[in-house]
Parts: sequence; C-alpha cells; structure tokens
Amino acid sequence: MFYDPRKNDHGLPRDPFKSLVIPRPFGGISTLGLDGIVNVAPYSHFNICSIHPHAVMFSAGSKPGTERRKDSQRNAEDTGEFVVNFVSYDLHQEMNLSSAAVPASFSEAELAGLATIPSTMVRPPRLAKSPIHLECKHLMSVVLPCANPGDERNSLVIGQVVGIHISDDVLTDGRLDVAKLRPVARLGYMDYAVIDDIFQMARPKSPEQAK
Repeated sequence: MFYDPRKNDHGLPRDPFKSLVIPRPFGGISTLGLDGIVNVAPYSHFNICSIHPHAVMFSAGSKPGTERRKDSQRNAEDTGEFVVNFVSYDLHQEMNLSSAAVPASFSEAELAGLATIPSTMVRPPRLAKSPIHLECKHLMSVVLPCANPGDERNSLVIGQVVGIHISDDVLTDGRLDVAKLRPVARLGYMDYAVIDDIFQMARPKSPEQAK
C-alpha cells in the first residue's frame, strides 16, 4: 500500500505511522511548575540527539483542541529544567498511570504513587524507583509546522544533560547491564515490549570485512 501522510488517506482503522518506527525509547519526564507542583509524564517520542554536548529531546503536542502547551513542555520552558527518568519494566504500570489527563494543579507523581528524590543539578525531582536519571537544562524548543490548518501543534523540546545518575544495581563489570535494566519500549497503538533478549554485532573495520 501507499498513502500520502499529509492527506492521511491510508484507509486503515488507525494511522500506522507511529508503529513504523519501533521500538522507541520510553522516558518519564519530570518537571516542576512555577507553582511548585511536580509533573510526571511518559514520552515515547524521546531520544538522545547529541553527545557534544550531551543532549536529549522529547516531542510534545499541544493540548487537544487548543494551542496550549502540555505541562511538561510548559514547565521545561518556564523553569529551564527537566529530568528524564529511565522506564524499566518495574516502572511500567506507574508510568502508564502518570499519562492520565489531569489538571496542571494535580501531581501525577501522587496519582501514580511515585516517590521522588531530590536532583543534584536541577530543581525538578527524580523518580526514586527509576535506575537512571538524566538531569537537563532546557536548550531550545523547535515548533514544527503543521501539515494542515487546525492540526495539533508539535514541538521538539531539547535539553542539555548536566547530571547523570546510574544505580550500581544495573552495572556489571563497569558496564550497563541491559538484562538487569529491562527497558520498556513503545511499539505503537497500545503495544509495548520489554527488552530481555540481547545480542552483539561487531562493526566491520574495513571494506573487506564488510563483504
């Protein structure tokens, strides 16, 4: 099949686009509002985007039916800080609960029963149950153009990582142990996966080795 995503004329029950780039990392973004309320939200439109400087991004849409920024984006931009919390399988239920649509005056951390601990370099707290935290300073936000009038606005929120916490429990011989981490990945629709099976491939060092 072929379809033009600008027209979205795929003829399927649901747009398959988000299921075509998989698996996607699943990060829990914690922010602090100007009113001091802790916001937590899961993002699968999230990834590393640079190592010089260390930087990550998440993509946030506008509130449905409005032009209002989602709480994570608004807080990151207003305060200049956010934290990415690694989502392991042990956290998947709580992170799903934190996706509930609640007023900005209500903390998703409380809703999902997520204990928080202080960060080192930024004000938003970290999620105590997460084995890895990336403390970030907001670098910039890039507003993407809408394909059609009235479409939901999306923005890339980019942050420089200024602090990294790694639990000793997920290290083996000085390396991150993915089998211990058990990352959760988004597969599109309502489907997710946990990474349990790992294999290695060495890159070819010369054109001859690539044959």
